[in-house]
Amino acid sequence: MQHYHPHARLTTHGRARLLHAVASGTPVADACADAGVSRTTYYHWRQRFASEGLPGLADRSSRPRCPRMALTPAQEQAITGIRTAQGWGPDRIALVLRLPRATVHRAIVRLGLRRTRVPAPPAARYERAGPGDLVHIDTKKLGRIIGGPGHRVTGDRRSRSRGAGWTVIHAAIDDATRVAYVELLPDECGVTASGFLRRMVAHFRRLGIPVQRVLTDNGSQYVSGVWKAACADLGVGARRTRPYRPQTNGKVERWFQTVLRECLYLHPLANEDERQRALDTFVEYYNHDRPHLGIKGLTPLSRLASLSTTL
Repeated sequence: MQHYHPHARLTTHGRARLLHAVASGTPVADACADAGVSRTTYYHWRQRFASEGLPGLADRSSRPRCPRMALTPAQEQAITGIRTAQGWGPDRIALVLRLPRATVHRAIVRLGLRRTRVPAPPAARYERAGPGDLVHIDTKKLGRIIGGPGHRVTGDRRSRSRGAGWTVIHAAIDDATRVAYVELLPDECGVTASGFLRRMVAHFRRLGIPVQRVLTDNGSQYVSGVWKAACADLGVGARRTRPYRPQTNGKVERWFQTVLRECLYLHPLANEDERQRALDTFVEYYNHDRPHLGIKGLTPLSRLASLSTTL
């Protein structure tokens, strides 16, 4: 008795009738639609019928044509010995023992002989000892808020404010203390960035953070003549990250993630004034009250106080 797989559309004779209908002039698309099968299936059956006749239209066993090779205990022992002593892979072991490569690979997995991967080296984490030794600086562009919150808050990408333009967060993070100085500015050109630098250095000095060096990416504003002149006037060393290595400036990159998640994208903001107030409030909270896990749960300003007493 012929058995059909549970999702078979047609019996053997139904498949034969389909082939006969097409051979009699019925268009393939129409015949397949009537039978509830695809044209790909029709051509598959036609090929089998042409090569095998009516028996070729019967369902075939789903068992593998070539059953997996069973290894003897001696063969498994040989695989274990070579793998342990030489550290060879399945290709070389299969060649030496004259076994299928797939069989050897399955044995290696089954016997727990896979290589222990060399653990990745821990991420190189650095932290400057003194406040102001290194200050991380970067920018983050945000679409200006015109006519209500944007898609980051509403989830609606279809509604767009034409001609909205951008506003730019300029942020500076002291490496040793994580104290942040932040401004919302209209652009990120060299003149704007150098003005931010001068105000940041003055603010940090009032806090007791003598800025010695700044670290930036290779953006055009940070390689401009006006930026270099500002650094020289302030007596601040300028360093830049390696190209395509933003993680080098990771502390300020991480700060941007924090301010977006915990402030700017947390609640709808109606306009740029609300965004400015929200950012100012968050920076105050961040520096004075927010525990920072990167500095053992201290706030940035409490970290500054503790370092100031030990230096």
